[in-house]
Amino acid sequence: MDVIKCINERRSVQHFSQKAIEFDKICALLDAGANAPSSGNIQDYRFILVTERDIIRGIASHCSDQFWIAEAPIMIVVCADTDRSEQFYGLRGQRLYSIQNAAAATQNILLAAHALGLGACWVGSFDETYLSDILSIPENGRPQAIIPIGYPVGTTKKKERVELKTLVFFNKYGLRIKNLNSYIHEYNKEIEKYVKSTEPKLESAIDKLRYHANKVIEKTKDSMKESKQKR
Repeated sequence: MDVIKCINERRSVQHFSQKAIEFDKICALLDAGANAPSSGNIQDYRFILVTERDIIRGIASHCSDQFWIAEAPIMIVVCADTDRSEQFYGLRGQRLYSIQNAAAATQNILLAAHALGLGACWVGSFDETYLSDILSIPENGRPQAIIPIGYPVGTTKKKERVELKTLVFFNKYGLRIKNLNSYIHEYNKEIEKYVKSTEPKLESAIDKLRYHANKVIEKTKDSMKESKQKR
């Protein structure tokens, strides 16, 4: 699948069938995570593949009442080896780079899941103490994300996204280009906006033309009747 298409089509899926996920697909997901970029290529992300139903249900009950997580046939817990990132980059590595690296791996897994016809969701709200205890995660393997994965049930609607122009600045924070679409050659969006803005005016003009045309037709009919009567 084209990567841009995959990014644009991916959705957070929260309803799964109980169909088993093929082992080769699970391996592909883990491989995608392992190929994420990391600070200085230290690869400090770690992955725990969870397949046992009791463990999945237990974790679901400790994720801020997100009980839908229990439907997932498997989940991948992404952790950060903070000792490794601190070893190379000190406190900044431990507190920032480890999180960034784990986030990159998480996004890779989400995109790979969609490309493979699977559904997945990034879960960040969880009881960290419970998760660490049930999965025997050491203090230096801090969990960063839970990814429930399975074959999706139903369809997930695309959520509204803010316009790109509200997110992009040029050269300085807060500095925007007034007409971003034209600047990046997205002329089709400008045309669409123009058409939408002129639709009410066009409808009004058409209504006026229709009114005057009817008047002309009525007058023509009256004139024809009069000429017939005179004959």
